[in-house]
Amino acid sequence: MRKTTLIVLTLTLCILNSGCDSKPIATEVNDPVVSNSPSAVNSPSIPEPEMSAEEQYQLGIKYYNGDGVFQDYTEAAKWYRLAAEQGETGAQIKLGYMYQQGIGVPRDFTEAMKWYRKAAEQGHDDAQYNLGRMYSNGDGVPQNDKEAVKWYRLAAEQGETVAQFHLGLSYANGEGVPQNDKEAVKWYSLSAKQGETSAQHNLGIMYEMGRGVPQDYKEAYIWYSLASVGGNESSKKSFEVMKAKLSPEQLAEAQEQATARFKQIEERQ
Repeated sequence: MRKTTLIVLTLTLCILNSGCDSKPIATEVNDPVVSNSPSAVNSPSIPEPEMSAEEQYQLGIKYYNGDGVFQDYTEAAKWYRLAAEQGETGAQIKLGYMYQQGIGVPRDFTEAMKWYRKAAEQGHDDAQYNLGRMYSNGDGVPQNDKEAVKWYRLAAEQGETVAQFHLGLSYANGEGVPQNDKEAVKWYSLSAKQGETSAQHNLGIMYEMGRGVPQDYKEAYIWYSLASVGGNESSKKSFEVMKAKLSPEQLAEAQEQATARFKQIEERQ
């Protein structure tokens, strides 16, 4: 059977689902909510001269979100940096993100890479994923799919769902690794079972096309259905196409199984 190359839109990094017709899409990872209007009336008292990295990190979060203080990204970056320099991985990721987006500091991909790498080398899965995206996009470093896959894999093996999706996509498209549909299905499945709608959509494609798995319209329907419930626009169209291919008996079975899987996913979250 002719293979169809899956295409993915470049997505915003893990710290932060639009679809395209019958093509896989990538989703965004939630970033701390940033309020546009300050909710505080007083700034905090001057902190003690000696603060732990965790205290500095938490103060940075307060300034970033405007939680109990006037929102101030420059102050947030200041406290994140102090904590990051002491090895606090959460602060390193936040500081990397601020440099990557140019929030509170000048936009600087090289600095973003520096702080992501520090957290990634300590084993933080979000930082490993972000580092992979930087290599994939060529932001702050020469574009390198093999290096991107290296970091995706480290994050994916820790259960990071979007990294699992991107590792599956790398195998499906042969980017940074030899093309391998079975490996793509493996990583899509791990991500899809955790509720990642882009992985659910792509897994539906694999079953519809018979790539890496036997062709199975009922399975394709189930995964498109789950992705559609999660808001994946591409899956809403594919869902209707698969529905027309099933007999009434097959459709009833597929709907029952989709409901059961949806409940299983919700229990894991």
